[in-house]
Order: sequence, then structure tokens, then C-alpha cells
Amino acid sequence: MALTTSVLRLDPGAVHPREVERAIDARARALGAVLAEVASQSDRVADAAAILVEAIAAGHQVLACGNGGSAAEAQHLVGELVGRFLLEREPWPAIALTTDSSVLTSIANDYGYETVFARQVAAFGRPGDVLVAFSTSGSSPSVLNAAREAHDRGMQVIALTGREPTPLGQLADVDLAVPATETPLIQEIHTVLVHLVSEVVESRLVSMQSLRKDAHR
Repeated sequence: MALTTSVLRLDPGAVHPREVERAIDARARALGAVLAEVASQSDRVADAAAILVEAIAAGHQVLACGNGGSAAEAQHLVGELVGRFLLEREPWPAIALTTDSSVLTSIANDYGYETVFARQVAAFGRPGDVLVAFSTSGSSPSVLNAAREAHDRGMQVIALTGREPTPLGQLADVDLAVPATETPLIQEIHTVLVHLVSEVVESRLVSMQSLRKDAHR
């Protein structure tokens, strides 16, 4: 069930510090209400992290995709995996399918925009890899096609969506569904989920690597 959240919007004719304060307070209440609901589904976050840990530990890679703000979140996740989140450790293989303008525009021009991610999944995806698919609506054709292609190639799919049910969520092995209808609010919770998953994955993988090193001493 989607939560109903009332988020104050600024009066464009008179932006006063007090109005900004009220907007921030309203946003904080909305975020708190949705996060409380997401916390009740923490098993899904744990399941998503476990899929990523298992794949990366086995030498597989992570692909990520989304449109607009969701493209930014896909790149955000990849940045945390290839770079780092909180701990010093080795980089992990992850690719954002949203960043190569020549690839994106050539595929869109020749095959249609709805294929821009699926064709890259076909190019890079291998059995055991993971696709992380972001869509606030859960119904973006380009993302849905990528999820279908991923499953055809023996990959698991983690979805980050808005309120349930969605076509993408139903395709996914794990759906991190945000019980809200306002796109900016869903995107803000997706950022929190990216950080949570990144923290769990990083902590677990670093611990596993430390145990392996100790075992070989």
C-alpha cells in the first residue's frame, strides 16, 4: 500500500527562509513515514545485498540501468561498487549502462530507445551476473526489456521501484519497492536504499576477503 504524504511546495512568488524551513520539515516527515514502511521490508534489502555479494564474490559483474533520475541512481550504485563506500578495499566490477552517449544514441537510432539497455545487457551480461534496474514507475519499456534480457541470459534482477505492484517488480528476483507515489520522494528513498545496500555489500565482502587472507597465512 502506498503511503499518502503531503509535501509542502514553495510559493514561487515569495521564497522566504521560513517557507524553506517549512518545506524541509514537511520533506523530513514524508521521508520518515516512507522509510518506516520500507524498514518493515528489510528482508528485501538483505536479499538484494546477498545476491550482489554472492555474484561479486564469484567473480561476476553488476550492470545497472534507469532513465533520468534513475539513471543517476544507477551510476551512483556503480560508483559505490567500483570506487568505495566507506571502507578501503579492492574495486568490484560494475557497469552503468547509461553513460556511453555513442552507444546509447546508436542503439536508439537504429533499434529504438526501448532497446538501449537490453542490447547492452546482451553484449555484456553473462550467466551469474546481476542487473540492478531502477524505475520509479516500474513500467519503463527500456528497463523492462533489459530485465527480460537479463533473465534470458541467466542473470538475476534486482529492481528499485515505486509502489507495488509494477511490471518491473514482478519481473525481478528482488523488488525494493518504495510505498509512495511522488517521483522525487521515491528517488530520495532510492538513494537511501543504494547506500544501505552498498554498506551491507561492502561490509560483507571485505569481511569475506579478510577471512580468506587469514586462512592463507
